[in-house]
Amino acid sequence: MDFLLEGFFQALHLLFTCNDETYSAIMATLKVSTCSMLCSLIMGIPAGFCLGYFDFKRKKIFRTVVDTLMAFPTVFIGLLIYALLTNRGPLGDMGLLFTLTGIAIGQTILALPIVIGLSATAVEAMDKRLRLAIMSMGADRRQMFLTCLWECRHGVVAAAVAAYGRVMTEVGISMMVGGNIKWHTRTITTAIALETNKGEFAMGVALGLVLLVIAFCVNLSISFLRRRS
Repeated sequence: MDFLLEGFFQALHLLFTCNDETYSAIMATLKVSTCSMLCSLIMGIPAGFCLGYFDFKRKKIFRTVVDTLMAFPTVFIGLLIYALLTNRGPLGDMGLLFTLTGIAIGQTILALPIVIGLSATAVEAMDKRLRLAIMSMGADRRQMFLTCLWECRHGVVAAAVAAYGRVMTEVGISMMVGGNIKWHTRTITTAIALETNKGEFAMGVALGLVLLVIAFCVNLSISFLRRRS
């Protein structure tokens, strides 16, 4: 157990002394996760609303596909993105392989089905009498969308939190598409895997503590917003 305590104190030392390598991985993670979450929320919330609100032909097939993609292995997504962005792939000329942008694209694909699926579930659970009441007051489509979205806001927020947790902790996409390049595309999760394999236990613990702090801050913010609303 001594090495655990020693690694913990060394991790605190790395964090409080603002170790450059540690904070480089933290900043890379925050950049790609924030970008991917913004993209997935912008696309996923309207898509989830439509999937949950409207009845259309082959809706069950679309829902099954979305639910299946929610459990898509991150390594397989990384493989697909790598195949698209490599020099022999159709998007190779864009030079996105081994970049933070490439990682963000893969993480967006990872988070999007989660946002769509859980947002659709939240909309479907909404009281149907509310829809009739809104329609009876002559609301247009925009007002209908915003009102219904506000009523199921807690479910949408839960969808965003679940997607954010999946994005923050994934390894496969970051490793395969980003290449785990030091000072450039190395994220928290890939750094933890690499440093632990190298025997640098303190660095892994330090980055793990950062993940815990981020998760705690996100959940604390959500709890605060729920109390305010």
